Amino acid sequence: MSTEPRPNNRRLALFPLPFQGHINPMLQLANILHTKGFKITIIHTHFNSPNQSNYPQFTFKSISDGLSESKNMNLNLDTPDSIINFLNKSCINPLRDCLVKLQEEEPIACLISDALWHFSQSVADSLNLPRIVLRTSSMSCILVYSALLPHIKNCYLKTTTEEDPIPDLSPITEKDMLKIFTDDCKEGELELIFSMIKTIKAASGIIWNTFKELEEPAFCAITQNLCIPSFPLGPFHKYFPASSSSLLEQDRSVMLWLDLQPVRSVVYVSFGSIAQMGKAEFSDMARGACKEVLAHPAIGGFWTHNGWNSTLESICEGVPMICSPCSYDQPINARYVTDVWRVGVMLENGKEEEFGRVMKSVIMEEEGSEMRQRSKYLQEKVNLSMEKGGSAYESLENLVDFIVSL
Repeated sequence: MSTEPRPNNRRLALFPLPFQGHINPMLQLANILHTKGFKITIIHTHFNSPNQSNYPQFTFKSISDGLSESKNMNLNLDTPDSIINFLNKSCINPLRDCLVKLQEEEPIACLISDALWHFSQSVADSLNLPRIVLRTSSMSCILVYSALLPHIKNCYLKTTTEEDPIPDLSPITEKDMLKIFTDDCKEGELELIFSMIKTIKAASGIIWNTFKELEEPAFCAITQNLCIPSFPLGPFHKYFPASSSSLLEQDRSVMLWLDLQPVRSVVYVSFGSIAQMGKAEFSDMARGACKEVLAHPAIGGFWTHNGWNSTLESICEGVPMICSPCSYDQPINARYVTDVWRVGVMLENGKEEEFGRVMKSVIMEEEGSEMRQRSKYLQEKVNLSMEKGGSAYESLENLVDFIVSL
């Protein structure tokens, strides 16, 4: 895909959420925009700060996040949403001060911040600075979240194992809802979702790490409901296949072993950077550098938690999925994988005997072959979208024009 720079040379400030699944797409987006001629400043918290040496082309500015002080406050920050809610309060003044100093040095065209940094909208407004949101999950996820809120307000959530789709929320089931909003994180997660959706609607625009052909019904609904410019220009990792923004050193020694295996004989297992499971479940799973591994011909299936980055990578490589979602957006992604795009199968209880049955169906049986054909079809759609005239290509061109016009 062409990424020829344009003579604009304007500076952008990008503010990633400090979790691996959010840092990756933000830094990938930074690389994409840098190739279009923009100068990039990355604002980051001390917590989970990115490795600056991997990005000599960017300027990095760190801000205080208050987490070290919180250890003396007896705060309960044991879940991702509790940490994010804390940071949305503790980072208000540090972000404002940082942006003021940056503006004094050189004008900033806009702030691009993660959708979950909802506080950054009021900070940007106070400085008359346009804010563009980066949403690192699917469009369908936002639609489901928006539709779920009335159900939650009416105390719809209840203990259930029902598999029937919820009216007006198909393909999401009642059982899925309990995974999306777990007892441990329900209150904090709801606070995040309410604030996120409210501030997305107040932003100047929104960037998506997805492509139109995968989520066309959601794209049409998003365009109508949000009433702000929407730019689906993913999958970001396809622009720079060899790049990595991992916080941890990646072990690629497995590639040598894969070279010795027959075609489509291996199930790759990866549960992302944040996953919660019990010891027994992990033991059952045990019996039974993500995008590089998925692209290997020996891989016949991908056992995944269905974080959006992992889901996209599997789609891009045409690999069927075995879905074991944990929480947050993962049950939504998994349900779309199995029921809408039909490129995966749900692993309902994670037990050893069930995994054996599911693995056999994906690797050896007709069901797996049909999923593989549909996966290859989506893979072709991805590649076409990124060629000149494709939807992702045009979205990127439109985004560049939009930023220059601000």
